[in-house]
Amino acid sequence: MSQPERAELASLFRAILEPESVIDAPTSLAAYECDGLSAYRQTPLLVLLPETIAQVQRIVSLCNEREIPVVSRGAGTSLSGGAVPHAQGIVLSLAKMNRIIKLDLQSRTAVVEPGVRNLAVSEAAKPLGLYYAPDPSSQIVCSIGGNVAENAGGVHCLKYGLTLHNVLGVKLVTASGELIVIDQQSMQSQGYDLLSLVIGSEGMLGIVVEVTLKLLPIPECARVILSVFDSVETAGNAVASIIAAGIIPAGAEMMDNLAIRAAEAFAHAGYPVDAEVILLCELDGSPQEVEAQIARVEAILIESGAVETRLAKDEAERLLFWSGRKNAFPAVGRLSPDYYCIDGTIPRKALGPVLREIGRLSEQYGLRIANVFHAGDGNLHPLILYDANKPGEFEKTEELGSKILQLCIKHGGTITGEHGVGLEKLGEMCIQFSEIERNQFHAIRDAFDPRRILNPGKAIPTLARCAEFNKMHVHLGQIAHPELERF
Repeated sequence: MSQPERAELASLFRAILEPESVIDAPTSLAAYECDGLSAYRQTPLLVLLPETIAQVQRIVSLCNEREIPVVSRGAGTSLSGGAVPHAQGIVLSLAKMNRIIKLDLQSRTAVVEPGVRNLAVSEAAKPLGLYYAPDPSSQIVCSIGGNVAENAGGVHCLKYGLTLHNVLGVKLVTASGELIVIDQQSMQSQGYDLLSLVIGSEGMLGIVVEVTLKLLPIPECARVILSVFDSVETAGNAVASIIAAGIIPAGAEMMDNLAIRAAEAFAHAGYPVDAEVILLCELDGSPQEVEAQIARVEAILIESGAVETRLAKDEAERLLFWSGRKNAFPAVGRLSPDYYCIDGTIPRKALGPVLREIGRLSEQYGLRIANVFHAGDGNLHPLILYDANKPGEFEKTEELGSKILQLCIKHGGTITGEHGVGLEKLGEMCIQFSEIERNQFHAIRDAFDPRRILNPGKAIPTLARCAEFNKMHVHLGQIAHPELERF
């Protein structure tokens, strides 16, 4: 698009929004060129910051009419390239739509706009004795709209589920600018489960402009046991034994030695830095229930081979233990100029074999890997350390990441647990799903967005992408992707 055409388009959007809510200065646009997976970058045509649903409808309707790509964006903390802009499109930032509309004690719900921070919901609900369970590591900044787009999880997803299990309804602006309400609260709700379809759809089926969340009572008591193991396999078997005993921990998180040392140096959480593996296991409920479970879980841990167990002595230490885990990603970032976060999920029984193979791949590629993962549901987050300034090292890192995701598929798992597909995993989608299945994904997408203006080139690979899987790279900031060339 030429400069005069862009100026004309900006003028049209300024008739809808306040002038300062239309960003077109090159230096300001640069702040929106990537998400948390900063290896993939692209500068958008414009960035728009609406404040109302009506404004979103008018913007999307205009874009649909002119076939202008629309990439919706929350806080930009996503880790699969899902919020990377299109060079000929707009970024629709929902940051200004950040109101908590309603908190209802009787129904235990919160109605919020998409730009509300995840943690802000629990902070607002706390005086009512309630909280919002999904707690991604980025919860202090990530937005609810982004959580819905990626079906975010968190360290407590083992017991309380992902975003999917904690959202009761959404308002969605379709690609044509219409507003639809998808509400699964009613006992008489019938028809297709569109809510489950929208959650995790990465902004490709519509723009989420309002979300109704399920709130839970704050547990009376929560305690964390930190246990030390001499192998990942032993620790994984311990988690399986705990669940087999009928105990579902609120969270069960594991970290290997490299991650432990990084987190301890960063957060000073009291982790044993010589441990091969640590397991954080949280139990919550009534004081009596928790005390009984602590005794059983500690016995199972010792029987399963734990060389040490340590019960957080009070609430302050419980939070300290968790601070190390939740800060593991930034902590590992201090060990290397760059790191690449993988997100795959495997059956718990495959933890040992998969982690051993990841170790072998690390040696083969000459790249260190720190392992941090949700042990309870088998969601792995290997962090590959690399230096983007070294020629060819990012490409080597991408290849290693792909090998890890293919390993997850081989062991009966999936290529994503909570980060989405975005740009990062398009190639691996070609392996996990057949051509028939991928065509069905496209058919569903076309039913919502026939012109494919919403987040084009993401999540669902084209036939051309699958044919060129081995050639997928990002060069000089330009995304090599056939579908992106359509506009």
